[in-house]
Amino acid sequence: MTQAIQAYSYAGPSVLADGKLGLSTSGGTALSGPKTHPRFFSGLLSQAAPAAAGLLAVADVALTRYHQPRPGWTRDPVVTCDGGRLRFESFSACGGVYARLDVLELDGDVLDRGTTNVDVNGPLREALARVGGRDPLHLGVGPDELTVTTLDGAVVEKKVPLPSRWLRGFAEVQVIAAGFDLRAELAGPQAVRFLRSLPRSARATVWALPAGRDLRVAGGAGRGAVCLSGTGRIATLLPLLRFAKALRVYGPADGSSTASAWELELPGMRYTLAVSPEPWRGFSGEGAVLSDLATDEAAGDADVVGMLLNFEPTVELGLLADRSGLPIERVRAALTQLGTAGRVGYDLHEAAHFHRELPYDRDQVAQLNPRLTAARALAESGAVRVLGDAAEVTTDGGVRRVRIAAGECTCPWWFDHRGSRGPCKHVLAARIAARVGVEVTT
Repeated sequence: MTQAIQAYSYAGPSVLADGKLGLSTSGGTALSGPKTHPRFFSGLLSQAAPAAAGLLAVADVALTRYHQPRPGWTRDPVVTCDGGRLRFESFSACGGVYARLDVLELDGDVLDRGTTNVDVNGPLREALARVGGRDPLHLGVGPDELTVTTLDGAVVEKKVPLPSRWLRGFAEVQVIAAGFDLRAELAGPQAVRFLRSLPRSARATVWALPAGRDLRVAGGAGRGAVCLSGTGRIATLLPLLRFAKALRVYGPADGSSTASAWELELPGMRYTLAVSPEPWRGFSGEGAVLSDLATDEAAGDADVVGMLLNFEPTVELGLLADRSGLPIERVRAALTQLGTAGRVGYDLHEAAHFHRELPYDRDQVAQLNPRLTAARALAESGAVRVLGDAAEVTTDGGVRRVRIAAGECTCPWWFDHRGSRGPCKHVLAARIAARVGVEVTT
């Protein structure tokens, strides 16, 4: 599996002392450009206990491998400041769980907008676990907010192997989530009862079926039901239940996937978990981005749309279409392209994309979708013969017959997944060839 060594360099460790939480930042991007240690916010969080518990939950997801658990590397959460809120994001080590804490009520100075990584170390975790009550908590995001003085001038550096699937997962989850609908909304007491009734096994699969203002566990798929594959993968919701005001459950509008998302409404914030269709499947292999990335215009459109992003809390497709002069479908494809570089996410509660800038090496982005790379190679090598609305793709394994519009193929990949994990390389190659007018036989 492709991976890169990403160095996180901090001016000092993050600390919590005397009611002041200082989150040290690594390299990132701000409105004013790339920064070594950007400063985003300094002020109060009126809800200290849920904020501390929510930040711990995000950090716990980054630390956990839900499928075949074993010790792994700690990955620091990503934080984005859009001027009105802070978003903390992480992915599990296995790539199958995405977590985000949106802190919505900021009382203080927003110093800049942008994205970076924040240090969540062992001592800080212990301190956050002891936060309780409703006392205000001062939060500083940036190196100047650290309250510790004994490590003046010291640098805390973590060199962490980041598998390419982590960045691919960020891209895939925003495309998949954009196809979700709200399926159920429970008040706090009902949410607590339902979540605590679930089996704890990371591999247990249940269907959550709306029943009036409640949810009940069903034995299989039913009308309006949402699948939770691997109930143990939403375990980080449980420590937050004492603060829960509501639970919202999201699932695919067309029932095409067993992925789902679970959102807890907390005082002044929201905590969201998205889980992949199976415990052993990371979001990185779902292939939801491939159709958009395979269009001829996607890369160029992404350059245009990318210049219009400004760390907005919500990215409006219609407004981007007006400003860019592009139709909505091409704007959506451009956002998918930007997602492969970690530049956009998707907020289910707002039903809108948001802008961020993940600190990844952009030279690797082109290598993150080997299926698309293989498809382009097939199209460019002349292996595709377009036959009206069908095609034949010649490969080392034989000739694959493709129905272009339906996305069907005679290859083993299609028979195994039947489109549930995106188009195969032969379908992609046929679509590419059909658009560029490769040999057509009628």
